Amino acid sequence: MIFPLSDWEKFRERIASLPMQAQWWKRIFLGNAMDVEMDATGRVLVSPELRKAAGISKDAVLLGMGNYFELWDAATYAAQEAEQMKGEMPDVFKDFSF
Repeated sequence: MIFPLSDWEKFRERIASLPMQAQWWKRIFLGNAMDVEMDATGRVLVSPELRKAAGISKDAVLLGMGNYFELWDAATYAAQEAEQMKGEMPDVFKDFSF
């Protein structure tokens, strides 16, 4: 996940306030977080460690998810999307109007 700083701070506080039984998930979310800067053309360098952890080998997909982004390996995302499209839409969308 990629957050603007203000949204990251809110997310970080929510994660940090979780109880001790969530300690490993707190480590996963908070311990692997990294600050990044955009270059002059608006690009962000994703560290090799984070690319490896996310399984990003070559092509990537950046998805806007409201107040954060998700960065996926393109092939993994395509496979996950195709798998989800085989099933029925979740009940929470049954009465959803576009």
